[in-house]
Amino acid sequence: MERLIGFDPQLLSELFFTALNIFVLFFGLSYLLFNPARDVLERRRQKIAGELAEAASDKESAAAMKAEYEEKLKEISKEADNILEDARKKAKAREAEIIGEAKQEAARIMDRANREIELEKKKALDDMKQEVVSIASMMAGKVVAASIDTTIQDTLIDETLKEMGESTWQS
Repeated sequence: MERLIGFDPQLLSELFFTALNIFVLFFGLSYLLFNPARDVLERRRQKIAGELAEAASDKESAAAMKAEYEEKLKEISKEADNILEDARKKAKAREAEIIGEAKQEAARIMDRANREIELEKKKALDDMKQEVVSIASMMAGKVVAASIDTTIQDTLIDETLKEMGESTWQS
């Protein structure tokens, strides 16, 4: 047989069978090795894509929770302000109540002091009247003892009243 481009038929057949074996091995190995490796890579790509999507959703939910917490903080701040305002109002009302009670107590003390002053005045007047009565009885005793006539007696009474003072006797 004649050689084609210097290749002998045995070499060509071996090359053909070697190429066929390599081709069969390539497809066999690609089915047994490459496809599982591709599947592993595809699963990894999907897992990473899923984790990225989950991270994005977690980020969105975190942003939503942050907004919710900020809103709650604002509400709590408003509620705290309302509580403080109520406490201030109650304190002012209590202050006014205490001041009113103090004024009432002061008025009671003043009334009691005025009554005590009036009682002391009455007592002093009663004491003075008692003294006037005792002086009058002493005068009467002297008059009787001296047996003076009525003109002398009137003169003694007038002198005694002048000594005591007419304003004292009339009040």
